[in-house]
Amino acid sequence: MVETVKGVTASRSALLDVLTRKPAERRPMWFMRQAGRYLPEYRAVREKAGSFLDLCYNPDLAAEVTLQPLRRYDLDAAILFADILVVPHAMGLPLKFAEGEGPILGTVRSLDDLDRLKPVAGTHEVKQVCRTVELTRAQLAPHLALIGFCGAPWTVASYMVGGGSSDRVMAKIAAYQRQPWFCALIDRLVKESVDYLSAQADAGAQVVQVFDSWAGDLVGTELEDFVMKPLAAIVAGVKSRHPALPVILFARGVGMAQRKVAAIAGANAIGLESEFDLSDLSTDIVVQGNLDPVALLAGSDVVTSEVRRICSRVDRQRHIFNLGHGIRLGTEPSVVGAVVEAVRRFDE
Repeated sequence: MVETVKGVTASRSALLDVLTRKPAERRPMWFMRQAGRYLPEYRAVREKAGSFLDLCYNPDLAAEVTLQPLRRYDLDAAILFADILVVPHAMGLPLKFAEGEGPILGTVRSLDDLDRLKPVAGTHEVKQVCRTVELTRAQLAPHLALIGFCGAPWTVASYMVGGGSSDRVMAKIAAYQRQPWFCALIDRLVKESVDYLSAQADAGAQVVQVFDSWAGDLVGTELEDFVMKPLAAIVAGVKSRHPALPVILFARGVGMAQRKVAAIAGANAIGLESEFDLSDLSTDIVVQGNLDPVALLAGSDVVTSEVRRICSRVDRQRHIFNLGHGIRLGTEPSVVGAVVEAVRRFDE
């Protein structure tokens, strides 16, 4: 008899089943930033590692924090512990994280700057991340999927232009002006992102997600050219090398333009921000999300009600339960557990 683990056949992955449109034994669930500072065990490893980047590039420790949430919660996937700025760092831009201030990144603001950047393939940074993938996959049960990821070209470019600042004004101006160096930067990031995701897949990632966290900054033609087209190009590039690899696209903040994201050829699922009503998306694509991370700060009773509302709006065979963005600092681990329990109860 095949062993069962928490009600799931040990050799079946609920996440992979839903993404590939096979009947799933339960609604798959994972959380963006499920490994992070809200967990005391993460903070202990982070202190041991030294800096945030030291943790990202230490495969043993990065694998450990990737696995930590799976030991606490009945989830269906681990997501690689890394950062969306691995790609520009691997391309040669200096990067550091100032405590309490976020990333400080070297800038690209001309064709000369762009020409100085190197390919990510074979770099130390990518090798370390892929080693983390290998170590994590080796320790995961067969029914638990491993998700790799990268940042989308627009989001990553906004940091490269702004020097790590969360103010995307300089990048938006370059996009509006169609600066040749900015258009070339977007194209270059498509290529490097495909190489990076492919390397993760070769190392053992079974799903990849592309994070366009600042996609909602752009509208109209700029949204089409610097968000939609690059996302489509990444999907096409990844699928050309790994045809069976599921790809999830997360274009945060684009509202009803999520219908355009859902129409991107080859995408297996789209992640939806908290503000988007699942009932507004009349497509058959798998959807992921969209519990508000702030609701977790409001306590277990609130999230239990929100779980029921979200789960009632979409069939579990085409839904991956997740948040509309990452778990926030200050979230009580017990409330995350309450979300997991509420999802499992709803589908009983």
